[in-house]
Amino acid sequence: MNRTTTLRRIAPIAAALALGAGVGAGVYAGVSGGSSGSSAKDTTVVASVPAQTAAATATTSLTQIYKDDAPGVVDITVDSTQTSDNGFFGPQSQQTQAEGSGFVYDKDGHIVTNAHVVDGATAIKVRFQDGTTAKATLVGKDEGTDIAVIKVDGVASELHPLPIGTSSNVLPGQEVLAIGSPFGLPETMTAGIISAVNRTITAPNQYSISGAIQTDAAINHGNSGGPLLNSSGQVIGVNAQIESNSNDNAGVGFAIPIDAVKDVANTVIGGKTVQHAYLGVTIADASSGAGAQIETVKSGSPADTAGLKIGDVVTKIGDHSVENADDLTALVSSYKPGDKATFTVTRDGATKTIDVTFGQRPS
Repeated sequence: MNRTTTLRRIAPIAAALALGAGVGAGVYAGVSGGSSGSSAKDTTVVASVPAQTAAATATTSLTQIYKDDAPGVVDITVDSTQTSDNGFFGPQSQQTQAEGSGFVYDKDGHIVTNAHVVDGATAIKVRFQDGTTAKATLVGKDEGTDIAVIKVDGVASELHPLPIGTSSNVLPGQEVLAIGSPFGLPETMTAGIISAVNRTITAPNQYSISGAIQTDAAINHGNSGGPLLNSSGQVIGVNAQIESNSNDNAGVGFAIPIDAVKDVANTVIGGKTVQHAYLGVTIADASSGAGAQIETVKSGSPADTAGLKIGDVVTKIGDHSVENADDLTALVSSYKPGDKATFTVTRDGATKTIDVTFGQRPS
């Protein structure tokens, strides 16, 4: 069975420290991901290439994008403490180090990454392309979109903000690039295409993220938080997850759409809290025909208060048609807490309209 995996790379950095009594030995975590290689090297004979030809082929559109954008992509190292209790030795604390990616958002030192990259951080360090490192502080994060903003100071010469594009008009088949630190290899660029758009993936807090971009550009552990770029070198998404049997790249990766990322980044940089509309249902594609079928309704939720019922098939919200569960998720995400909308539903063969006032999503 395939599983969706977030992409920060975690390794132990210290032995476990006892929080309970009677701990007799240190415990180390396993490394998630890694690379191996042979010491043997193949010898290849390469024919000489005329200097003029080599110069003409040395720069392509991809190499130019890398030259322009790689200085704005950073490697992020996060120290954290994990606690576990196996029931025998008692609670134990272990120092771990997680690695991910990010990109410079503005000249003020703000850097965008995934919320799961900085989860539980006790210290955050950023490494720039030339090897310069700086301590970073967490400005804010939103687990509902898996986006965080961190900030560095005193390194103005290292700040190369990436050009921000839009995710509103991306299409399957368009060429995309990813830059990040897969398996701890900073400034790695991979290329592919947009495989699909408007995917729904699961956030760290188990809510849905709508509008995700699916790509076959290789992304692995350590790519989390790095940019997904279009053929003009603009950021159109933030790489966050893969779908894989092996827990490594299988050609199915997902990026948070940049339009949602911009909203979150600008909100937390402005010192505000990100808010999400809340309905309070679980849904699935309708079993027959178009629509999203309500499978559960949380007691006391906006859906419950409005009168939505288990088994209702939502076919429209306002003037927008709902073809499937992803459509409903995306439409709800477009509202704010306190907004009102009219749901058109099919119930027991009859069509009904129900007015809903969205709430604030619980944490």
